Amino acid sequence: MTEIRTKLSPPWITYLSEITALFENDPEVTIEYDNDDYTLKLFVASPDKAEALYFLLPEEVDFGNVILEVIVVPPNGEWGDRAEKIDYDTIFNNAFKNNPVYAFCKTFTGPFSFNATYVVFKNRVVQFYNDNLNDIYGNMSTLYQEIASDVFKDFYGVYYCTDVEELVGKPLGEWP
Repeated sequence: MTEIRTKLSPPWITYLSEITALFENDPEVTIEYDNDDYTLKLFVASPDKAEALYFLLPEEVDFGNVILEVIVVPPNGEWGDRAEKIDYDTIFNNAFKNNPVYAFCKTFTGPFSFNATYVVFKNRVVQFYNDNLNDIYGNMSTLYQEIASDVFKDFYGVYYCTDVEELVGKPLGEWP
């Protein structure tokens, strides 16, 4: 029989779960959370990845009665190259280098200096416990694109999406 959990998850724990889902399989990122002082630390092994994550993540997230501090810790206090011009392809490629949840990033230049950057994540459902009463296990089921939209700062012209389903192993012409 399945164990049903009834403990409520506060919103900062949901945020922690989302960050964990994005980076738990990244060999260059270690996450620590201190519930006493509401501090989330990401220890990053690469200076360029640390710089990219510092750029993408807010320094704090206000949940009303709780302010979660988000700290990106580079290796040996060493930061990567700080570019003068924002290049989203480089930033996202550095932030997700060697991370299996990431597919690719592509920027398209449109008319009137409008650029659209698409950050594409793997086509996988993400689940974590979140006291969801609509789920028998209390889990939240979502996509990496939704998590990225929740945890990263808002950037004009940056869109998060999910890669198309991989067709490897399916016979040609077979309908889904």
